Amino acid sequence: MSEAGGAVPDDTLSRRQRGFLGFIERVGNLLPEPTMIFVYLIIALMVLSTIGAALGWSATLPFSGDTPPSGATLDDGVITYTATSLFSAENISLLLAEMPRTMAGFAPLGLILVIMLGAAVAERSGLFSALIRASLRNAPRSILTPIVALVGMVSHHASDAAYVVYIPLAAIIYAAAGRHPLTGLAAAFAAVSGGYAGNITPGQIDVLLFGFTQEAARIVEPGWLMNPAGNWWFILTIVILYTPAIWFITDKVIEPRLGAWNGEVDEETRAELARSALESRERKGLWRAGLALLAIVALYVALSTIPGYTPLINQEAEGTARLQPLYAALIAGFFLLFVSAGIAYGSAAGTVKSYKDVTDMMQEGIRTIAPYIVFVFFAAHFVAMFNWSRIGPIIAINGAEALAALALPAPILLVSVQLLGSFLDLFIGSASAKWSALAPVVVPMFMLLGISPEMTTAAYRMGDSYTNIMTPLMSYFPLILAFARRWDKSFGVGSLLALMLPYALTFMGIGVCMVIGWVAFDLPLGPGAAVFYQQP
Repeated sequence: MSEAGGAVPDDTLSRRQRGFLGFIERVGNLLPEPTMIFVYLIIALMVLSTIGAALGWSATLPFSGDTPPSGATLDDGVITYTATSLFSAENISLLLAEMPRTMAGFAPLGLILVIMLGAAVAERSGLFSALIRASLRNAPRSILTPIVALVGMVSHHASDAAYVVYIPLAAIIYAAAGRHPLTGLAAAFAAVSGGYAGNITPGQIDVLLFGFTQEAARIVEPGWLMNPAGNWWFILTIVILYTPAIWFITDKVIEPRLGAWNGEVDEETRAELARSALESRERKGLWRAGLALLAIVALYVALSTIPGYTPLINQEAEGTARLQPLYAALIAGFFLLFVSAGIAYGSAAGTVKSYKDVTDMMQEGIRTIAPYIVFVFFAAHFVAMFNWSRIGPIIAINGAEALAALALPAPILLVSVQLLGSFLDLFIGSASAKWSALAPVVVPMFMLLGISPEMTTAAYRMGDSYTNIMTPLMSYFPLILAFARRWDKSFGVGSLLALMLPYALTFMGIGVCMVIGWVAFDLPLGPGAAVFYQQP
């Protein structure tokens, strides 16, 4: 940790800035913080809207309803969007008078605040750390790598603990097993960061990204509601495919390249291994957390199946629309799951002694996302101003018509979004920052081409994940480098990038094939989520 935060020697800095990777690092360092990127985007949008209004930019779309979407005019079954200057009196009034409402009404903000209140309890009670240590510490040597891969992708639910606890622990476990510790570090880093799009169940990142997707999809369909489980089968398949890929690359490519490890398990490593062992109270806490999980699942099952009382099922709807209340309630479900499991664990482990401990944990959790709240202020206004200017639907409709004229297959369109996300990820690490800027154009454009918001989101999140381990601009990259230097003092930025490149390239190939295959076979992305979109 200290090495990552200290001054970088001149010779090390010089080595890092050579070649293509050095170019990537230099260019990326020129970019402002995500918050300032949105400030500049807002300024550019205001200028662009003025130009568009002066030139009379517009777009039309057939419409069968009686009430046109916000910002559109309806005439003879056709809605028309016309560019409006953001400097107009009406839009300046909206900007200033509606500023609190604009931020408070931004869907991703409320979603992530609710999730974080629960996740903060689960994390600060020690539940996430105990789960990580329990899952990895006693893993058999012969299947150590696939277990590291699987747990690494599941550990995304643990947020920062995945990087701070899991990755260095994997290196220690490998060292204790007589294998090169950097092999374990590479496998864990590949799973946690390169496999960021994969998981066994939906979680915080699904809620966050689909919040932006919902805002964008409503440009075409004002009543579109997100389904937090809309990518469930897709992200589960990532885990199924990435696990053997990580196993093969780690054991057959990375470990032979690193060579035999001749180091000894020193006192520091033994001490850390000892600390990773679960105490009896922690084991008791995990059992209680498991019971709490089952209780929440049972509650949701009951609220969906009790005859005559099904608040989570819309009995008047047909097909998958019947499950829409259940999908919407999943956000509250994640909150209840995290809080109840965290309290159950903490009451046994001694980390939760009263209700005050729970509220303190929630407060600490909100403090940690203060930078995100600042970012949301500007992102919310960018999205809102995009809608006020009508530039978003105009670009989406005209762009869809242009792409339709080219008759490009859906897989090519989606792979292009995936690769665009990969390229931007080399410079901008925040998945939400990139998606909040891309979604207002890409999501409605693809909806008009018959591609569902869920499929577009899946393609983006796949592209956004595997380049995490290819860029030194990723926020945790210096931390991982510091972990690596514990075992090899000469390890540099290029060393870590070279170590992770085989994973990234393999994940990229799998990702492209998955997107193409999903469209070709029209596979469901999750419960009630299809590849193709039909306007209601």
